[in-house]
Parts: sequence; structure tokens; C-alpha cells
Amino acid sequence: MPFQIIRNDITKVKADAIVNTANPCPVYASGTDAAIYEAAGADRLLAERKKIGDIRPGEAAVTPAFDLDAQYIIHTVGPSWIDGYHEERETLHSCYARSLQMAADLNCESIAFPLIATGVYGFPKDEALQIALAEINRFLLSHDMLVILVVFDRKAFELSGKLVGDIKEYIDENEVSEIRLAEFGIFSRYERGRRGDRRASKEEETALRGCNEKSALSQETMSVLPDVSGKSLDEVLGNTGVTFQQRLFQLIDERGLDDVTVYKKANIDRKVFSKIRCKEDYKPKKKTAVAFAIALELDMPTMLDLLSRAEIAFSPSNKFDLIITYFITNKVYDIFEINAALFKYGQSILGE
Repeated sequence: MPFQIIRNDITKVKADAIVNTANPCPVYASGTDAAIYEAAGADRLLAERKKIGDIRPGEAAVTPAFDLDAQYIIHTVGPSWIDGYHEERETLHSCYARSLQMAADLNCESIAFPLIATGVYGFPKDEALQIALAEINRFLLSHDMLVILVVFDRKAFELSGKLVGDIKEYIDENEVSEIRLAEFGIFSRYERGRRGDRRASKEEETALRGCNEKSALSQETMSVLPDVSGKSLDEVLGNTGVTFQQRLFQLIDERGLDDVTVYKKANIDRKVFSKIRCKEDYKPKKKTAVAFAIALELDMPTMLDLLSRAEIAFSPSNKFDLIITYFITNKVYDIFEINAALFKYGQSILGE
């Protein structure tokens, strides 16, 4: 896939270009900067860095990668966070944009980034992540390159507080309803509350709402199946309907989109997309099928119909499925934002 988020030490990542969060002066101190120097060979790298001289915040320069599993190190200087009113955000945007363009000018096929300026420079991690995703998204709309965002510790990978809170509440409510449904009795207790025997508790209200959401998801799943009443088995089997591939391209045509727009918005590699177009019986992975649904901005029933044609189902007790349902229900179709949330919660990200 063109964009990946991985948990790793950036000095261990294989890519044509590794991005270093550099010191403005030709020295290295601590953190990612020091780790890259030590892994590449500090003496030789520092000698090359001295030839460049000072680098201004937001700018980038390149050196050989020496002992790293890469061709180049792109050095970019992030902003020191003061208060958000000293062009810190603009400077960080420039770090990503200039580094990506430099990699393109060097004909790189892959580039790996740390989350720039979030260490000793103190840039808020949630804002830094949104800026990184925005610039990577903008770049990939017009370039073919593998861009890897490398996170050393998943716990340090921060989403906005509101988004985390909303998703966690959505997942927790569905998990509670799953438990209550297994324990039985909640509906009768709630019904007694509705009749006036007693007021339903907040816990019961939450669980019932979750159960209703489960019921709605089940109904949507059932709605994609054909009506077989009054038909023989031979008649049913003789009309299997369109395949996933056929329905996918019907939806693309209905929305007036071109192939390039779709596979880029879906975080799908161009070669994979070409294979899908040529193979009528193509069976995608779940994360690939959902990525297309996000790219096409499908509602839940249409997405479930598309997935069912690849024999893929959604479960109200699966965390991946709940996160996708949360975003689609709220009409959020930014695949980079969705992938950030999936990564945060330990799920596979969308694309292929």
C-alpha cells in the first residue's frame, strides 16, 4: 500500500530515504537524531552534514545513508513548540512537504518518517500527527511512492482527545451490550421500567442502545441477501448476482470517478488495482474491500452489499468493524484519519 504506519525503530526500517529530525547546526545530540547518526556511522555522517552547514527550520537537506538500509538520509529541522503562535504549524508542514518533494526529486520509491518535532522540541503529538497525515495525503494524490510513518511506541501515537473519547465510548458501549445480551434479562428489566414498574438504569439504557445498534447492523446485513421465497434451489443458484469486482466498478462509474482517484483515496497500490480490474472473480482482503468503500464514501448498507459479494461480513463484536462503522456512521471518509485510529487501537490499517 502507498501509506503505512508501523511500530519500529526507524534505524531498522528499509527504505530508499530515511528522514532525520535534525539539529539546525551540524551536530547531533539525542533522540532520533543521535540514533540515526550512530546507526549510519557517526563520523562519516557528521562529516557530510558539516558540508551542508546550518539548516533552517522547515527546510531539508540530503546526505548518503552510509550504514543504514537506505540510500539517503533527508535531514529536516522541525519547529520548537512555543505556544502555537510562532509559525510552528507552518514550519512542520514545510518539513514534510520539502522532505517528500526531495525524495521525489531523488527518484525514491519509498521514504520513512518519524513523527517530526514531537520529542525534545515538544510539538503536541496529536497536532503533529494530523499535519503529517495531511501532507502525506496531499503528496500521494499526485505521486507514486511508499510513505512509511514509523512510531517507536504505540502509546506515544496520539489522536485528538475527542476522537479517542468518541471511539472508545462507541466500542465500550457495544462491548457492554454484548455482555448484557449474553446474560439475558435486560430487555425484560428495561420493559418493566418503561411500563412504570421502575425506571431503567443508565447502564441498561446504554446496553439497550448498543443492542439496538447490533440489531440494525444485523438487519443491514440481512438486507443484502436476495429474496428466495417461492424459488427453487436451482433458480437461486442460477442467479448468483454480480461479483465484488463487477459491483466495485459499477459504483465507480455511478459516482463518476476515475481509477486513479479511487485507488489513491483507497490507499491501494496501482498494480493491485490493475489486477482487480483484470480479474472478474477477484476476492479481496477485508481491509482492501473496506478501503474501497471508504474511497467511494459508501453508506453502511451499500458497503455491506459490496463486501458480501466477496464473502466478507461485519460483526458487532469485532473492534475493527466497530471502528469502521463509527466513521461511516459519522460520514468521515478520510482514510488517513481512519488508519490512524485503526493503528491506535491495534487493528490492521486499510489498503493494500
